[in-house]
Amino acid sequence: MPKITYIDSGGASRTVDADVGATVMETAIRKQYSRHRGRCGGACACATCHVYVDEAWRAKTGEPSPMEEDMLDFGYDVRANSRLSCQIKVTPELDGLVVTTPEKQA
Repeated sequence: MPKITYIDSGGASRTVDADVGATVMETAIRKQYSRHRGRCGGACACATCHVYVDEAWRAKTGEPSPMEEDMLDFGYDVRANSRLSCQIKVTPELDGLVVTTPEKQA
């Protein structure tokens, strides 16, 4: 079972087990990580699950789709490593993934 580490904007971290096939957002919600709201339910229709992917993991998580990039325009403090966690599928290769939540969510 892959592990994902969520770091909040204050630096506190929490590592959880993730189910392969779930998304990083679904995992956060299931594990009650409060910084993830996912108001649209994972439909890539908002930016409430915005995260920063640790640089070591950017290639493995891939680039955002054009639709995801459009939604990121609604996020706060969007950076080159910004992603919507609802669009990152958990795979065995993502074991050890580290994401950080921004100070504010859309």
